[in-house]
Amino acid sequence: MRTNNLGEFHIRKWYLQIEDTMANETGQLADGDPVRKIVIGAALHNPHSGRFVADLGESIRASAALGQEFGRRIRDATGNAPIESYGKACLVGAAGEYEHGNALLTTIFADPVRSAIGGAKAWIPSTGKRGAPGAAIDIPLAHKDELYVRSHYDTISAMFADAPAADEIVIAFAFATRGRLHARLGGPGAERSRAA
Repeated sequence: MRTNNLGEFHIRKWYLQIEDTMANETGQLADGDPVRKIVIGAALHNPHSGRFVADLGESIRASAALGQEFGRRIRDATGNAPIESYGKACLVGAAGEYEHGNALLTTIFADPVRSAIGGAKAWIPSTGKRGAPGAAIDIPLAHKDELYVRSHYDTISAMFADAPAADEIVIAFAFATRGRLHARLGGPGAERSRAA
């Protein structure tokens, strides 16, 4: 029997990944600050593993507490550094359904994270899949206030060495402090979305 340690969830482990990109792929030094990307992940017990559950509403509602903790952790990880883009993902262990992970990624989960980073208007890109411990996942990133800011379309790869176990789900949220280095594809700029 697992004891819940965050609302309705039993969290086995938290993960934090931080990377700073100082130059682009051809060696061109950063045009301003480096790109800092942060991934926060949680390996949690999947209460629905091994069975079909028609109504996942309880998981959706309970995910608000998960979102609040993710928000607290991103504030701790960044201090006062601004966040410009974000994305989310789930990795579901082999005994679960992809839908079990998706139930934890809805607006109810995401809104406390939006609040923690000072507000955000845009839809949050997301992805997910089923996988074994150590499976890698690419988490998409987009500007937090304006989805069509091309300079902020990006990805970060994450791997959680010992998760998800068959009866677990890894929920991950990714953040970046700016767009890609030397982005030059045109389109709306981040400055316009800040003024909106």
